[in-house]
Amino acid sequence: MLGGGIVYYYFDGSMVGLLNCVFRAFQFKEFQVKLCLFENAQHGLFSSMVEIPNNEQHAQRVWVALQQRLSKSALRQFYFTSLSESLEAYQHLLNYCIYVFSQNRLVEKDYSHPSVLAISQWAKKVGREKHRMEAFIRFKKTTDELFLSLIRPDFNVLPLIQPHFKRRYQDQRWLIYDEQRKYGFYYDLHDIHEVSLEANEIDQNIENGASQSFQLQLDEQEFLYDQLWKDYFNSINIKERKNIKLHVQYLPKRYWRYLNEKFI
Repeated sequence: MLGGGIVYYYFDGSMVGLLNCVFRAFQFKEFQVKLCLFENAQHGLFSSMVEIPNNEQHAQRVWVALQQRLSKSALRQFYFTSLSESLEAYQHLLNYCIYVFSQNRLVEKDYSHPSVLAISQWAKKVGREKHRMEAFIRFKKTTDELFLSLIRPDFNVLPLIQPHFKRRYQDQRWLIYDEQRKYGFYYDLHDIHEVSLEANEIDQNIENGASQSFQLQLDEQEFLYDQLWKDYFNSINIKERKNIKLHVQYLPKRYWRYLNEKFI
């Protein structure tokens, strides 16, 4: 093999795909593995490059085995890290699994291992983005009483935030849509459904990053609520104590276009 025995796995970047990489590594005793994503794979460059198919049964076997080796907290960190969409994080997850299954002791807190430490750090990053989305999401009410929000988080946190909004808005139909990943969750007062649509059909300012300009017909009171919120923000804002650097630290500019009060 090329690369000093390194085997190159390329997969689709999904949790199922990643777990299949783990399955393949142990099936063929290939423990020096470098991960590649399908869209970045340079076919034919390495003779040791292997395409990893998505097999739900193989993925389930690996996940069950992880459940037997890891605590609920460690499994949560693993899942959070898998939502980072980072190839570096995926590589750490694979290395972590190889380490976990090759040891006869509990290793999830062995931070001397680079992948154990990295997964803890990645999980914190994804967790912070989850909390930011839960705090910063703003809904617009349409004429058919649907509460709609478009977002663009750094990580794929929609699966993490939807339980929060289901608990908080049980009596309202809502749709939270990720502009970047082109999918969302719709709550119909009973169940949550995954949906796909073209976000630019809803927001005509989606490309230029300006404040949102919804093309759907909004409820006539939505404009009043919007102005009331801006007035409230103005009333509590103390100009003499303005600290832009601190403000941006807690509220990064990438979120501003989703917040009514930032476009007064």
